[in-house]
Amino acid sequence: MQQLQHILDKIKVDSVNGRSVDEVNDLQIDSRKVTAGSCFIAINGSTSNGHDFIGTAITNGATVIICEHNPAEIIENVMYLNVSDTEAVAGIIAHNFYGKPSDKIKLIGVTGTNGKTTIATLLHKLFSSLGYKSGLISTVQNQVGDKILPSTHTTPDVISLNALLAKMVNESCTHAFMEVSSHALHQHRVAGLYFTGGIFSNITHDHLDYHKTFDEYINVKKSFFDKLPPSAFAITNADDKRGAVMLQNTRAKKYFYSLKTLADFKGKILENSLTGLLMIIDEVEVHFKLIGAFNAYNLLAVYGAAVCSGEDKHTVLQVLSNLSGAEGRFDYMISPKEKVIGIIDYAHTPDALLNVLATIKNLRQGNEQILTVVGCGGDRDKTKRPVMAEVACEHSNRIFFTSDNPRSEDPEQIIKEMESGVTVTCRKKYISIADRKEAIKTAVSFSNKEDIVLVAGKGHEKYQEIKGHKYPFDDKAVLMEMFELLGK
Repeated sequence: MQQLQHILDKIKVDSVNGRSVDEVNDLQIDSRKVTAGSCFIAINGSTSNGHDFIGTAITNGATVIICEHNPAEIIENVMYLNVSDTEAVAGIIAHNFYGKPSDKIKLIGVTGTNGKTTIATLLHKLFSSLGYKSGLISTVQNQVGDKILPSTHTTPDVISLNALLAKMVNESCTHAFMEVSSHALHQHRVAGLYFTGGIFSNITHDHLDYHKTFDEYINVKKSFFDKLPPSAFAITNADDKRGAVMLQNTRAKKYFYSLKTLADFKGKILENSLTGLLMIIDEVEVHFKLIGAFNAYNLLAVYGAAVCSGEDKHTVLQVLSNLSGAEGRFDYMISPKEKVIGIIDYAHTPDALLNVLATIKNLRQGNEQILTVVGCGGDRDKTKRPVMAEVACEHSNRIFFTSDNPRSEDPEQIIKEMESGVTVTCRKKYISIADRKEAIKTAVSFSNKEDIVLVAGKGHEKYQEIKGHKYPFDDKAVLMEMFELLGK
């Protein structure tokens, strides 16, 4: 139970109607979760308007309604608080309700198109290895210390997010590492949170189904750094052409990492193979288990954040050298008989797919074929579909277009839109098979000894979303099954 006055700290209330309420038992933005004594915030979201569910919330027991305008019928025993933008204030109210948890923990946010999960996961593993109890909020999973909790969004809704941070504080976590998506920033899901540090990985075309223009996407990402306090640190990728732009207006202390130019945290790749990366970082030679130039950037970001957090650079590099990355990020296996290399990766943007394929090309010892299984998600940015196909065709020997998470769309139509990006010279290189399991099986059957089969797009996901239902599906398990079934 919380005092209403307390949870409205820093909130401008335009008008008050109905009866006076001093305390609330709960805070909700979903009317279905409302119980007796709840405060319900009616958010005007992208897919539904919470104002349409005020009646349901009251029926379920809400005693306080925070809304932009009152409903037609005012219920006498309910308090109505009007604010100008419920979405903008929901995060602040949630932060207040849960005791301002981000003020009591060192919270570091990671944003960018690619690399967020790996950076956040490595930071959690690093600080845990350094003896700290820490939390993780990521696409793959959420963690409070060693306890693993399910993850449904890159960044949870404002209620779940603040409840999770409060749980971390209550269980004595000193640090928390969090992916901050562009959707979360645009929807004010991190409003009210106090970040001690922010990291920018890179930015490429993605989520244009939501943000409409690339400039809007960039500005939303930039807003994260614009709002960092002067006491925080902001670390950006100097090799990304928009890396410096991200920090233009930040009040935080600015730091840069790079493989190509002078920077606060400078790295150089000496070797890149299936055994990992050999790098020089700040004049120290270190071998890492992670593979690929894109992971070299991720490692530099993690190293920089740890040093900015006051950790000893030599100890950080020593611990980092023993860590593996996030599940479904360049996960690889080798078939027992023909030594076919299978790689599972979450790459679902053109740039991420290009990075993975470029890494695979560099790992080849001879003339091994690269066979790529790839699809595009339904109800998502359609502009990247032909580009994904073009990238796959240009950098693979054989390509198998298939279904990803088609959601409400027709998988065959998604594949047709991908096929529009295939050049005339590449038309003989691809096969379209909507059934993902069958596509993986076909790719493996086409492979010869020591070839490389890449299954891209779903990574860590253990399901396939079709017409509103999630069916069990694990790329890694299917790939292993096909190696055995086909005697590879």
